[in-house]
Order: sequence, then C-alpha cells, then structure tokens
Amino acid sequence: MFEAVIFDMDGVLIDSEPLHIQLEEDIFKEIGANISFEEHISFVGTTSHYMWEYVKNKCNVPFTVEELVEMDRKRYFDYISKHDDAVKPIVGVDELVKELHKRNMRLAVASSSPIDVIEIVVKRLKLENYFDELVSGDFVKRSKPYPDIFLYAAEKLNVAPERCIVIEDSNKGVLAAKSAGMKVVGFINPNSGNQDISMADMEIRSFSELDYEKLQNI
Repeated sequence: MFEAVIFDMDGVLIDSEPLHIQLEEDIFKEIGANISFEEHISFVGTTSHYMWEYVKNKCNVPFTVEELVEMDRKRYFDYISKHDDAVKPIVGVDELVKELHKRNMRLAVASSSPIDVIEIVVKRLKLENYFDELVSGDFVKRSKPYPDIFLYAAEKLNVAPERCIVIEDSNKGVLAAKSAGMKVVGFINPNSGNQDISMADMEIRSFSELDYEKLQNI
C-alpha cells in the first residue's frame, strides 16, 4: 500500500513549460547565448542552476551563473505575480489532489523551481491546504536526475521511499524518482517537449485516467 504521492509542479500541476521556455529564450537572445531548442528542452525538469551553468560554460557569457539564475527566476516570478492567468491547473489534477487528500494520503510538491514560486503557484491553485510539504530543488545538493529531491520529500513526509508514488512529466524527473526507489506515473505533456518517460511504471495522457484505486494497483 502506498502512503504518499509526490507531485512535480511544472508540467504536472501547471502547464508552465511554454512560459519558462519563452522567457528563457528571451534571455538567451539578450545575453548572446546560442542554445538550440533541442538543448533547451533537455533541461526540462532540472534546476535553473543546472541549466545556466551549462549555458555559461558553453557560451562564455559575461555573467556569473548566480546572476543568470537570479535573472531567470526574477523574470518568471515577476511574470506570474502580475498575470493571474499564467497559473492554471492542468485539467483534472486538482480533483486528484483533493481525492488523495480525502483518502488520507500524504502529499508533497517536489519541484526544481524555487520555493517562492512553488508557494505562489500552490496558493493560486487554492491547493495550499492539501499538501503536507513543499520541496524545492534548492533544498538539496544535486538536481534531477539524481534522486535527492524525492528522498528529501519522503523524509519530510515521514514515509519510506518504497511507499511513495511520484507523478512526473520529464525524463530527468522520472529517472530521479526511479533512482529513489519509488513508483512513477509518467504524465505525457506535449508542452514539455519530446520527453522519454518510458521507464515510468504507468503512463497517462490525462488525469481523468488516474484515481486513488489505480495508484494503489501500480
């Protein structure tokens, strides 16, 4: 029996990847970084520090990694703070969260995004009372595909990793969850790019395909 479900945020709770990509592409142009779309998509699911370190090393732009991370995060936070319509739940995911909470499952968000972004998103979705823990990739040393963020979330939930299910939309996120010894539901989100999530224990295209009973039978 599973006791906890850990949700990724970007591409799972909200369809935010197109906005992230758009804002980051704008920054690439401003700083003169030649990054292909294929390279850019490969960073879905990782921390901003992981991506900007790659950009810095490849393109030798005149900014530190920390400055690039701050530039990226500030631009995204400012945008979603000013645009209410930038944060909307993916269809059906809020109903699933509420059903699992009603069934007394422990729930967490484990996202590579910074904690202030996670907090504003969960509040905008009116789900802040349903999640027991909010975990940022900033809380751990290594980014996905390493398992650190999911192991940290399980520890905070006080649930053994093997009794946790993760819902992820990215290749690196699925790999991280599997490395943590957890079962994984791979959500096929076309806006997250061509992500290989074939190693997930179950793949879905809509949250209407998922409920408490199906999760317990993975």
